[in-house]
Amino acid sequence: MEPVSPQPELEPLSRTQILIAMGLTAILWLILSKALLQTPFAGGLLPLIWQPQALMVGTLIATGIILASSLLYQFWPTYQAAADFYLELVIRPLVWADVFWLGLLPGLSEELLFRGVLLPTLGLDWYGIIGSAICFGILHMGGKQQWPYAIWATIVGGILGYSAVASGNLLVPVLAHTLTNWAAGVMWKLKHQP
Repeated sequence: MEPVSPQPELEPLSRTQILIAMGLTAILWLILSKALLQTPFAGGLLPLIWQPQALMVGTLIATGIILASSLLYQFWPTYQAAADFYLELVIRPLVWADVFWLGLLPGLSEELLFRGVLLPTLGLDWYGIIGSAICFGILHMGGKQQWPYAIWATIVGGILGYSAVASGNLLVPVLAHTLTNWAAGVMWKLKHQP
């Protein structure tokens, strides 16, 4: 068993600060997506198509990610410490109704940027899947103690990228990402209820 390093102490954020940060980040990813689409090397935008099959596949992928994350959490103490640090920082200040935004804002905006625009720009192949997954993982690297969380985010980014390429539909990774975030928020809130 590897030793778990203590996480750095950070000033707790307020509910308002977390919600503003989520909203501003979503707007930033939208602006960045639009800007990237205007470049000459842009690969276009992966379409978001409402299909029952996409809803089912996105839900199944989310279920797999949630189960795998739960296993990692149980058996990898360093990942557990990194996840606890991140979830404590982000979810504790939120009220139950905010969990909706915790899933929806990153689920839509991050998928638009990483799978909707960046993936087609890098290529709808393994190079694009791996490249966009690495960028997604780097986004989740909140400090050197967060490396296990960033590795897991890279793997999840690869799964979401593959689902986007295989389905040709941005709805699949959007739904998977949103449901995964909702589940993480709900499970954390239930576990830490006063």
